Formats: sequence, C-alpha cells, structure tokens
Amino acid sequence: MNGASPHAGPAEPGSGHHHPHSHGDGDACGCGHDHGQAAAFDTTALISARALTLKRGDRLVLDHIDVDIHPGEIVTLIGPNGSGKTSLVRALLGVQDLTGGEISKVDGLKIGYVPQRFDIDRALPMTVSRFLCLGHNLDRQALLAVLSEVGAARCIDQQLSELSGGELQRVLLARALATDPDLLVLDEPVRGVDYNGEADLYALIGDLRAKRGIGVLLVSHDLHVVMAQSDRVLCLNRHICCSGVPETVAQHPEYMRLFGPDTARAFGVYRHHHDHAHGLDGRALPATGHDHDGAP
Repeated sequence: MNGASPHAGPAEPGSGHHHPHSHGDGDACGCGHDHGQAAAFDTTALISARALTLKRGDRLVLDHIDVDIHPGEIVTLIGPNGSGKTSLVRALLGVQDLTGGEISKVDGLKIGYVPQRFDIDRALPMTVSRFLCLGHNLDRQALLAVLSEVGAARCIDQQLSELSGGELQRVLLARALATDPDLLVLDEPVRGVDYNGEADLYALIGDLRAKRGIGVLLVSHDLHVVMAQSDRVLCLNRHICCSGVPETVAQHPEYMRLFGPDTARAFGVYRHHHDHAHGLDGRALPATGHDHDGAP
C-alpha cells in the first residue's frame, strides 16, 4: 500500500486508493486548533485516514480525523447524535465528499457494509434468497453456507417482511459477507434488538473476526456499553475526543444482575477521559474536570 502513489486515481467504494482533497499544514478547518502536519499513513492497516475534514456551510462536521483499521481488529466508534459518525463511515466507504484529508486503502480492498437503517416495503414480495442474490451470483449452496455462518439458514425461503429484527440483522450481515470482504463495516447493527439479541450478535461478530481474520468497524448506539471484544473504542464528537479499550462488565455487579453472566460477557464498559468539553454548538471548550464514567 502506498498512500502517496501518484498513480492513485478516484476509487470506487471498497477498493484501491481514495484521495480526497488535502488541506496541507496548519489550521484549514477554521476551528482555532493548530493541527500541524498530517501524520503518515499506517501501511499495515487495511484502511488509513488522515486529517479527514468535512464542512457543511459554516458547520464543521468532521475535524481532522485520523483512523486506522487493521486486519483482525475490531474498532468501535461511539459518539452522541450529530457527532459525525455516519459521515465518517460514509467517507471511509468512499461515498462522502470531504473538505480535506486523505484516505489510503490496500489494493483490492473489499468492504462488506451493514447500514444503520434498512426499510422494507412490506407490499413487495422478496424472499431472503432472492434478496441475497441481488447483485451477486450465488447458488443455493453458497446462500445456505453464508446464512449458516450467521445462524440464519432457516430463513432462506422466508419473506424479508416476516423476519424479526434479529433475523433481519443476521440476513444483512450474511449479505455483507457474501463478497468475502477484508473489512466489515457495521453501522449500529444492534439497533432495535434486545440485550440478549445484542449479546448474540456481538458474539457472532467476534467469531467472524476470529474465523475470517477480517477487520471490523462497528458504530455503536451506546456511549458506554460496547462490544467487549473491541480492540479499540474511538469516541467521536466532530473530532476524536478520546480512545481506549473497554472494561468487561463482569467487573460491575449491576450489569451481571441485569444481563446474567452469559450475556454480560459480550458487553464492555468504556470509560471516557476527555481533556475538553463541548458547547451546545459542538465546539471544544476547556475541560470541566469531570470524566464520563460508564459504570452504574
């Protein structure tokens, strides 16, 4: 991978190199911070992003974001509503124009994507097998194999409209896996699923990482309780506020009482340690001296 390759042109989502505008040195975002020279790309990463910046009018959506995702690594992205999580994911997928920054991907990188929302027209007949074949040339044996991998083989002939929330998430995950991706991007994959279903999906994602050796970028709807197997948690609010690793909820008896020991093993608590606060407009302010703590 060579992030500075002069031969790298515009890339289609999920492959090759993608180089949006580069802002160069200094403060190009107008946020008042001195960002300095962008760091070099991480050549060991599946995808490496530097100084990603996005403005919409006068509103700063992304402020010089650096992200690296490696093979076999689970990175969980958290942040409040409006923090830029979906914009960052779209930028990494290559479908979001940026004001500044650069992205480098390994040559031939294949990305499997599970969207945050998937609305089904219940008046439109569509079986799971037909849905999985849209855009893919898969025979029934291949369909059964990928559905079995996510625990949804029984759904192959069901109508999409008849699936439960957990079943639909597994089918969407199967579709993302059908192209044998190197990187799996999951935008709030457990939304609308109860705690037991959430734990099962987290366990499944961990198994897929171990079995396939794929990188995973998981966007979480919760600011504190995250997937326990996350290698890194990134807290985003326009910029990366902090990052770290989650603590197992087994250290917190209240979670054990809420979830039970088996379910609790799938979850971790992420403790925030920010050196700043945010105003109502999202801009960084001096720290108040209080950390955010995920413990009950």
